[in-house]
Amino acid sequence: MHFVSEQLLDDGVLERRFTLDGIPGILWTPGSASAPVPLILIGHPPLGLARMYPRLAGRARHYAARHGFAAATIELPGSGERPRWAAAEQARANLRRALEAGGPVDGDIVDALVMPLVERAVPEWRTALDALLALPGIGGPVGYEGGVISVGVRLAVVEPRIVAAGLFAGSLVPAAMFEEARRVTIPLHVLLQWDDEGNDRQAALDLYDAFGSKEKTLHANTGGHTGVPAFELDAGARFFARHLLT
Repeated sequence: MHFVSEQLLDDGVLERRFTLDGIPGILWTPGSASAPVPLILIGHPPLGLARMYPRLAGRARHYAARHGFAAATIELPGSGERPRWAAAEQARANLRRALEAGGPVDGDIVDALVMPLVERAVPEWRTALDALLALPGIGGPVGYEGGVISVGVRLAVVEPRIVAAGLFAGSLVPAAMFEEARRVTIPLHVLLQWDDEGNDRQAALDLYDAFGSKEKTLHANTGGHTGVPAFELDAGARFFARHLLT
């Protein structure tokens, strides 16, 4: 991990940008802490860190300044500054055509769009987690929040260092992920925007039902994809405080 810049923000949070094996990322840490702090990995859609920065930084700074967590994110494969790959571009084009046609999105399109991203992104998140936990001042436990929900499901299954996850319904979910969801056992806090124009509400409810976790909570709010109420940020922080501050 190579840090390329750092700045102390006005709320006392230290923001550091880094690269890891050519992957850009950002780490936010509390200004002062007497002991190593827990870490929240913050996922995002494949739109690039620059475009997602205001939302990512808002959440990360809230967790760091008000609750004493470290927070980090990395650029997803095929987005932002990272190289594109032809299969992903073709899958996105096929999705756009299906949506413009107004019909249901074929499962093969969903698989081609999401599964390669999961297969590439999850190992990168785990490598980033290795590097982040090796830094002084970060000691775990670890939570995961947001992003493409299928990435969060896979991480919850394969990464034992993640002890709780806040997942955002609102992205297309391949059929195979429902079976993986049954293997998820960590506590979950799931957000669903009831009127999300791009989300299959029933599929989101079915996925929630499939999760094998004994502790899982669904927060459903009226409004579109970007209309998540501000109070949900505090609800998420309380969820992570229960499971990371032990």
